[in-house]
This record gives sequence, structure tokens and C-alpha cells, in this order.
Amino acid sequence: MRIESVAVFCGSKNGDQPEYTQAAASLGAMLAQRRLTIIYGGGSAGLMGNIADAALEKGGKVIGIIPKLLVEWEVAHRNLTELIVCDDMHRRKQMIYGRCEAAIILPGGFGTLDELFEVLTWNQLTIHDKEILVLNTHGFYDSLLQHLTHLKKSGFLYEGAYEKLHVMKTPQEINDWLDQRADLP
Repeated sequence: MRIESVAVFCGSKNGDQPEYTQAAASLGAMLAQRRLTIIYGGGSAGLMGNIADAALEKGGKVIGIIPKLLVEWEVAHRNLTELIVCDDMHRRKQMIYGRCEAAIILPGGFGTLDELFEVLTWNQLTIHDKEILVLNTHGFYDSLLQHLTHLKKSGFLYEGAYEKLHVMKTPQEINDWLDQRADLP
């Protein structure tokens, strides 16, 4: 499947390491240069804002989808290619998943983890078949990845869904992975 748009799930805060914001900005610029549409939660703060701003600066297409409840809380980004305000969080995730061919997970909090696990679960249940890339900046997801390995070794994960999870340390590794995908028939 050709990848033309990617969902990006990440924090509405910057986190405590400068590498998180640097990686988000680098990824946003790289995705824009590849002419991939970014579909994300629509916020202007934190890593969400960093990735959107970097993509927009490079002329990228960025679509934000935000529930009414969070328009003020996450401070909806007003300079996007398109901003869609929806009714609730569940509808937000459905709309984001429905518009992308792959999902990229950056550091974030509970919301980001919710989005990661829902996209993994939906893959497992064959509701969709998305590639999932985890940008493990500065080892942010090391402990979680160890736990996922434990789940697999303990016999709780189905094979197909787990194999769709790709872990990368840098935006360049994601770029290289996208290059490889572009060569596939």
C-alpha cells in the first residue's frame, strides 16, 4: 500500500528533553519534504505544535482533528491546511485512523498511549491494517517496549499485529523506512 498520509500521535507538552522537540520538528520537516500529509490531533502546543509548525514551514499539508472539548485546552492550531472539529475523542481517533496509511508515535502522555494501543488493537482485530512506527527518541519508549516483549513471550499477543510495529530511534530511520516502502510494488 502506498503511503500518502500519516497519522502522528504525540504529546501536547514538550517533555523534559530537548531531543523530543528536535525530533518532532525534524520529522515534521521531513514528512513535508516527502509530500506526505500529516494528520494529527490539531493542537498548537507541545510536540503536536512542533511537528505541525515544522511541516507547515516546509510547505507541507497538515490536517488537525480536534474534539470540541479540547479546542481551548490543547489550543487548536489555527494555521493548518485544514482543522476539523469533531464531537469527541473516539470520533477524533476514528477520523484520524481512517485518513492515514501509517501511524507514527512520538513521546507523549496518556492520550498518546491510548492512541498507540488503540491502533495496535484495531490492527489485531483486523479493523484496519496500518503500519505503526514508534519514534523512540532518547529511549523514551524503552520500558514500554520491554513490556510489550514480555506480553509476546507470555503468549498474550497475536503475531500479525505485533509485526506491524516498527521501532526507530531517529526521524532519519523513519525516512529510510519510507524509502524502502516506496520501492515496494
